[in-house]
Amino acid sequence: MTRTPPFTDIAGIRAALSDLPKPDANATAGADARNATLTKPPAALGRLEELAIWYAGWRGDARPKLEKPQTIVFAGNHGVAAKGVSAFPIEVTVQMVANFHNDGAAINQLSKAFGADMSVVALDLDRPTADFTESPAMSEADFVAAMVAGWEAVSPEADLLVVGEMGIGNTTSAAAIAAGLYGGGAAGWVGRGSGVNDEALARKRAVVDEGLSVHADALGDPLEVLRRLGGREIAAMSGAILAARHHRIPVILDGFICTAAAAVLEAVTPGALDHTVAGHVSAEGAHSAMLQKLGKEPLLSLGLRLGEGSGGALAIGVLKGAVACHSGMASFAEAGVSDG
Repeated sequence: MTRTPPFTDIAGIRAALSDLPKPDANATAGADARNATLTKPPAALGRLEELAIWYAGWRGDARPKLEKPQTIVFAGNHGVAAKGVSAFPIEVTVQMVANFHNDGAAINQLSKAFGADMSVVALDLDRPTADFTESPAMSEADFVAAMVAGWEAVSPEADLLVVGEMGIGNTTSAAAIAAGLYGGGAAGWVGRGSGVNDEALARKRAVVDEGLSVHADALGDPLEVLRRLGGREIAAMSGAILAARHHRIPVILDGFICTAAAAVLEAVTPGALDHTVAGHVSAEGAHSAMLQKLGKEPLLSLGLRLGEGSGGALAIGVLKGAVACHSGMASFAEAGVSDG
């Protein structure tokens, strides 16, 4: 397997989304059969059983291991942040990237806690995207470059992926993407993000509605929604999730912004997110609505609203537990226990 993406332009991205690998049916069947023999009452482990069988199918192994999880944080700056849509200045993006490199952020600690290899990919932080109320956020070349960066960041040797982000103003872009994909305007999708006050929230909603109006002619094309209203780090997350599908690496989705990046893929090709599960539902109100649109039931609900991949990384423990039970438990026959 290679990290080289199979695309160099938007047409190539569409092609990569039209030919997606499927889970291994034999491994799924084998995992299901093994699950029925384990020393427990039927369905006693609830969703853990479903997760283990799902994971086995994507890894092509009826008795899989989960040993090489990867977390990636993508960082990008947004021109729309100049409209006062965030509680923090744009300089914080660069400062937080330094914090990631210095092992000082929540995602660093959670990655270590669950044995994940973590990397940080900063995308042209000195060159913010354009203000999407004035023009497309990214040129076609910048958009493709961000998708390529996301794809190339994924290790083909990983057996689980979590992607997160850092970018002041990116909940504004995520809300605009959600509204572009699903309709409803800013009112249905814009929340407080980093904790803006009522005045800034009103500005944020107005900015999103303005962007939707400016790009109304392109809202029928999900990739154009991402290019025009998104950011480099959001496009990179889309590229990474797409790469994981081609490598048959299961993905745990993080919060609102990550889910917006993923939703674009599903909007292009229904079923494109079959290799993903929702790690958590965040405190950003529209996240729950987006997960419902995608048919994803979150594994955790802890009131998180940090981003960075933190909620997804925390859910690694749930999936590790599911796989450990499935692959490590004895069968009734092996344990000499009556199966009733």
